[in-house]
Amino acid sequence: MKPLRVKTISEAHRVFGLPQPEHPLISVIDLATVGALEVHNVLFDFYTISLKRGCQNKLYYGQQHYDFDEGLMIFVAPNQVLRGEENPDGNSTGWSLLIHPDLIWGTSLANTINTYEFFDYAVNEALFLSEKEERILEGMIHNIKTEYQSNIDKFSKQIIITQIESLLSYSDRFYHRQFLTRERSNCQILDQLEFLLNDYFNQEDLITKGLPSVQFISEKLNVSKSYLRSLLKNLTGLSTQQLIHEKLIEKAKEKLSTTELSISEIAYELGFEHLQSFSKLFKAKTNLSPIEFRQSFN
Repeated sequence: MKPLRVKTISEAHRVFGLPQPEHPLISVIDLATVGALEVHNVLFDFYTISLKRGCQNKLYYGQQHYDFDEGLMIFVAPNQVLRGEENPDGNSTGWSLLIHPDLIWGTSLANTINTYEFFDYAVNEALFLSEKEERILEGMIHNIKTEYQSNIDKFSKQIIITQIESLLSYSDRFYHRQFLTRERSNCQILDQLEFLLNDYFNQEDLITKGLPSVQFISEKLNVSKSYLRSLLKNLTGLSTQQLIHEKLIEKAKEKLSTTELSISEIAYELGFEHLQSFSKLFKAKTNLSPIEFRQSFN
C-alpha cells in the first residue's frame, strides 16, 4: 500500500486527531493524546524525535520492527516510511517533537543536523534512556514548547534552535554511552564481523564477487549502515569500510609472505580487477608497495 505522505505539521496534527498546532513549523505532541491511525504507512516531510514508554504496539521501519514495551527514543529524518500495527490494549505515553526543515533553514542546525547518524538508524537500534537521561531531555522539550507557546519575537527562533541542538548533542552522548554499556551485544557484532570477513576473503571466487560492500556487511549483520559505522567507530576507532580494508590487507600480507603467487595473481584472488588499484590501496595502508613488503621477508 502506498504510504500516506504528510507534508506539514498541521497535516500531522489532523492525521493524529489533534487540534491545530500552535506553531506551523514545530510541535511537541503528547503521545497519550494521539488517536488510532487509520493509515499504517506514513511518510513525513519533516524530522520526528520521539520518546515512547509502555507502548505495546509494533512500529516498523523498513522491514525491521521493535515492540515499544519500555522507554526509548527513535529519530526519523524526512522521507522515511514508518508503518505501525494497531493494538487496542496498548497504553503508550511519551512525546514526539516534529520539526519542519523550514524552521532550521539558514541556521547553524541546518549545517549540522545531517551529521547525526542516528537519524538513519533502524527502529531496533533505538536509544534506551535512564530515568536521569529522560529528565534531561524532557527539560529541553519543555523549554521548546514553552518558547513557541509564548509571544513570538526576534529571539524565539534562535532559542528554539539552541534547545534542539542541545537535545541532539545529549542524544549523541547517550548513544555513545549505549555503545559502551551494551558491550556484550556489541562484542557479538564484532565477533560476527570478524567471522564474516574471514569467511568472505577465504572464498575462491572473489574476482566475480568483488570486495564486500558496507551494504553487504550491514545486511549480513542485520544492522543499519549508520549504526554499524557508529558502533565500530566507538569500539575500534575505524569505520566499516576501514575494517574491510584492514582485513583485506591482512589477507594480502599473508599471501605475499607465505606463497609464491605473483602480485597480479594475489590481487586477482582478492577480488581486484586491476593490479594498480590493489597496489595503491596496499601502499596507502602499509607505506610499502606489495613488492617492497615481499622483499622485506627475503
